[in-house]
Amino acid sequence: MKFLIAGLGSIGRRHMRNLIALGEKDIVLYRTRKATMPDDELAGFQVETDLQEALKKHKPEAVIVANPTSMHLDVAIPAAESGCAILLEKPVSDSLDRLDILQKTAEKSGSKILVGFQFRYHPTLNKARELIRSGVIGKILTVHAHWGEYLPNWHPWEDYRNSYAARAELGGGVIVTLTHPLDYLRFLLGDVESLWSFNGHLSPLELNVEDVAEIGLKFSSGAVGGMHVNYFQRPPVHRLEIVGANGTLRWDNADGVLHFLRMPAAFGSWDANPPAAVEEQYHLPDGFERNQLFAAQMRHFVETARGESDPICTLADGVNALRLALAAQESQRSGRVIQI
Repeated sequence: MKFLIAGLGSIGRRHMRNLIALGEKDIVLYRTRKATMPDDELAGFQVETDLQEALKKHKPEAVIVANPTSMHLDVAIPAAESGCAILLEKPVSDSLDRLDILQKTAEKSGSKILVGFQFRYHPTLNKARELIRSGVIGKILTVHAHWGEYLPNWHPWEDYRNSYAARAELGGGVIVTLTHPLDYLRFLLGDVESLWSFNGHLSPLELNVEDVAEIGLKFSSGAVGGMHVNYFQRPPVHRLEIVGANGTLRWDNADGVLHFLRMPAAFGSWDANPPAAVEEQYHLPDGFERNQLFAAQMRHFVETARGESDPICTLADGVNALRLALAAQESQRSGRVIQI
């Protein structure tokens, strides 16, 4: 197949390398030449600077949208009009504007859209989902995700102040940039009914976007909990805890181990000397490393583009995650709980 990649920052180049590793080498690069990384690894690939001309001339079967968030739909809608399969990086956009146009265009042309939430391919998060769905955890009662990282360490080759994550006009801000938990919490626990949030710019980092957010979530199932994200935590932390009536799941992205603390008795029973919880551990496959999430995502996208599979993270999923992120921002502005 022929692929077109729009956006050659770190994630666009990761996608390109993973495509090549899969044996896909018919790749066209759509560029504005504003990337801050060296061009060495791009040598030998065809480059286009006009999107419509690139789509008309090369007729790619698949398009990877990896440019700054606020510009995603400028590429995705024309690609959908051309009937291309689309890997649309998260968040799908910086607002809900024109997403209905993208959806209708894709439905008309038959374009399949996969949203780039790579944690959907994480082995132990999928194990957590399996345990939850099997019922062994019991009714889910509370959940909390915490993700903090130091923004200047993300892309050491560039001034963090110039990165898309730090600039409102490019769709930055910690809520939408670290929106992964909003997706994987829905993936694990189902839809969110309402939320509230405190967020803003609290650290010394030079930004014009929020760098911390605390978000309270109420799920349609009745479970309550929340999510914390920030741009300033050192060393980084990315953890998840889910408490059910029959046990607790604890997951840490640092080692990928999922801990299941299984309660020996049903919730609500009373025992003066209750037995200790039984711990079960689920580990990552030997040799696992972070890029395997992106590699698995790319294999799935190639299968989707070939018509061999349907997207496991749809445009609707991406829109739902963005809707939650925007609701968190609205909650801070209005000082109220937002119904989803």
